[in-house]
Parts: sequence; C-alpha cells; structure tokens
Amino acid sequence: MNRDFRGNHAGRVPPRGVRRDISTGCQETAPPFLLYPAASARLFILPLMTELIGNVLVAQSGGPTAVINASVAGVVQEARKHRCIRHIYGGLNGILGILNEQLIDLSQESDDTIEGLKHTPAAALGTCRYKIDFKKKPERAAREMDRLFQVFQAHDIRFFFYAGGNDSQDTADKTHQEAIKRAYPLRVIGVPKTIDNDLPHTDHCPGFGSVAKYNACTVMEIAADVSSMATDDGSCCIIEVMGRSAGWIAASTVLAKRHPDDAPHIILLPEIPFNEAAFLDKVKATVKQLRYCIVVVGEGLKNPDGSEYSANKSRLDAFGHPVLSGAAERLSEVVYGKLLTKTRSVKLGYAQRCASHYSSATDAAEALACGQAAVRAVVEGKSGFMVKLVRAQGTAYSCATALQPLADIANVEHMLPRDWISDDGFMPNDKFVQYARPLIEGEVQVPTENGLPKFAVLKKTLIPQTLPPRK
Repeated sequence: MNRDFRGNHAGRVPPRGVRRDISTGCQETAPPFLLYPAASARLFILPLMTELIGNVLVAQSGGPTAVINASVAGVVQEARKHRCIRHIYGGLNGILGILNEQLIDLSQESDDTIEGLKHTPAAALGTCRYKIDFKKKPERAAREMDRLFQVFQAHDIRFFFYAGGNDSQDTADKTHQEAIKRAYPLRVIGVPKTIDNDLPHTDHCPGFGSVAKYNACTVMEIAADVSSMATDDGSCCIIEVMGRSAGWIAASTVLAKRHPDDAPHIILLPEIPFNEAAFLDKVKATVKQLRYCIVVVGEGLKNPDGSEYSANKSRLDAFGHPVLSGAAERLSEVVYGKLLTKTRSVKLGYAQRCASHYSSATDAAEALACGQAAVRAVVEGKSGFMVKLVRAQGTAYSCATALQPLADIANVEHMLPRDWISDDGFMPNDKFVQYARPLIEGEVQVPTENGLPKFAVLKKTLIPQTLPPRK
C-alpha cells in the first residue's frame, strides 16, 4: 500500500478494502467486498489519505497563558466528532511527561469539564521546558526519539498536537520529520501559544491578547494610584513585564493611554538598545511636568552591546539562557541614584499570564479555533504544519485560521517592527495601536463560586503504562 502521511494523495482512488468516511474526512477499514464509490467532486477537493485510525495525543509546553486551555478544549471537542479518532489522550507536563509514559484519558472527562477549560488559566495538562536537543546532545536526543516513538506505538498514537511557542514548534517539527524517517503513520500539527507574540508567519499568537488586556488595565490602575499620591517632590514607578527577546508585551501597555499625558510615559523595549542618559532625561522631564512618571520595561531590555540589561550569567534556565534578575529593580536604583527621585518597582510576573478573570474574549475564541483547526487538519491528511491566524483586510477586525509549515516556525522569533516604534524609541506608534487594539476586545464570562472564579479541574485518569521506565 502506498502511504504518504503528509496527505499528498489528491485525486487517487483508495486501495481496495478502505472506505472513505465522507462525513468526517476519515477512512476506515472495510470488508473487501465493499466497493469504493465513484469519485465525487468532494473527493478531489480534499487530499486523499491512506487509512489512518487511532488515538489523539495533545500536550502543552512552555509558559502557560490565560487561554492555552481553550486550545485543548478545541482539540478535544473537535476530535470527538470524528470516528477515525478512537481515544483522546493528554500528555502530562509536555514532551517530558510523554517520554515518561505519563498519559491521561481525556475521553473520560465530562463535557462540562472540557467546556470549563475555556476559562481556566495555566496549563491544565501540565507543562515543561524541555527540549530534545540534537545540536548539543545528539546521542541523548536520538535515544529520546526512540523512546517517544515507543510510547506512540504502545498507545496507538496517530495524531499528535503540541501547543507551545518557538521551542515547542521545533519539537513538533522534529517529531513530524522523525515519523517520516521511520515510516510511522503519524500526523503532527503545532498549536500556537505564547504571550510573547513572537511566532513568525501568524498575525498574532493566542495568549497575547489576554496579557495585553490585563497589563494595560494594570498600568491604568497603578497610574491612578501613583498619580493620586504625587507631591511636589515627584515620584517614578517602573513596571516590569515579560518578553525576553521581543517587546510585544511591553508595547501593548500603550493601549492604556487615552490622552498624551496618560501612563505609560516611557516604554523600554528589548528591540531598542537602552540609552541611560536619554532615559533619565525623559524621566526628569516627565516628573517635572506631571509630578510622576510611569515606566514599563520588558524584562529582556538590551544594553547597546546587545547583552541583556538584567541578565544573571551565574544562573541559567532550562534552555541555557541566563536568568533575568529584575530590570525594573535595577532601573529604579539608577533613577533614584542619579535623579534622587522617589522610585518604586513593580514586577507583574506570573499574574500577567494567568489572569483569566480579565482575559480577552477575542483571544479565547481564537485559541479555541486554533485547537479545532488542528484536528480538522489531521483529519484531512495534513502533517508538519502549525495553525496560524490570518487577519482579514479592511477596517472591521476578523481572523481566520490557516496552516504554515513547522519548519518555517521552529526557533524563529518575530520582533516588533522598527517602524511601529517612535523615533526616540520610547513609545509604540499608531501602527502598533491599530494592530493590537482589536485583540483585547471582549470579556470572558468566568463562573464564580463563593465570590471567586470557578476553574475546571481534570480528573486525570492515567493510562496504564506498558513500557519499562525511562532511563
């Protein structure tokens, strides 16, 4: 039987004994005496697949967002519609949990629980920061790929969805390529997820709209507090947000401005080398005019030589990057030390990425749509792609899903365009505002219990392990 697991059989008649399920786009094995019907127009439009029936595995990776679970809900709800999908499994703690054969049966979760994932923050399946690294650890990576496909085969995994950012899409791409190399029938689709908004080839990333909405609101609230206590001596507050390489998150706080004098007054972006003298002049002038100054800084602010302003090179993270030790705190010391202006620092930290109580309804809907589109892609025979968002032309905002090869996404970062930033580098301009404003529209209705949000909690029914423990 000829097999192309990337779905390149358009226009061919399936082998005898295979039946195309027109309603679901799947194929199922059939008794040999059942003849395949004459080709219809629809059969020529959709890629024709060889038989592929089996189980779904979905997992999450990297830092969570307020809407990453909506993508999982989209995968589960869409997968339940297709008869070629027998069971729906979740990998606990990303690729690391899969390597340890820690799988749960999402088919056992109630409809209400899966629906509740749409407003539940963090990673319901658990996440990890773990990379199968062929460049630095080729022998170990080869063993881990062997183990990964042993797990896939042991549990009849034929459809794999990995939700994450740059490194996660690299893992998905490697898995797709390895399946082709091993002639293992597997379809792999990446589901975009990152508050950093730095994945290429997609208009934006699920998770970004919600962090932009929460951070802009928080800047407005902090500004109201600081300005109400401003005296003739003046004060400065420096707010640190996430975003190591790209400044999309920091830039999004410009949405808090309703008037030129509104906060934030200065936004420091990783894309713009830090100029301390110009920064201090701007703070001094703002305090003189308004008696207070609100600064937002991306955690990955860069020195003129390209090094990270707050990097602690004595400590490395899971990917070998120096730990960022606090740009806002360091800047506050500089402002007070050089200007003798009362200065405080605020680090929004985890709160900004898990604030489902004030997440964007637009963001949540698009995260759900990405999960649904991923399932439809594999049902149609696609593999080796990431779902992307494509913005429609025109004044009214709308977005559709499409597919982009994973090889175009993996380990590539999309930075804030320079022409979306003011000439002095201290503020995003109207091009950015027009881009970002639609992404924060709408509020997710989160149910409450005793005055607090009620989140979905998975039962996490473990699938029995059949392999020896991972070494």
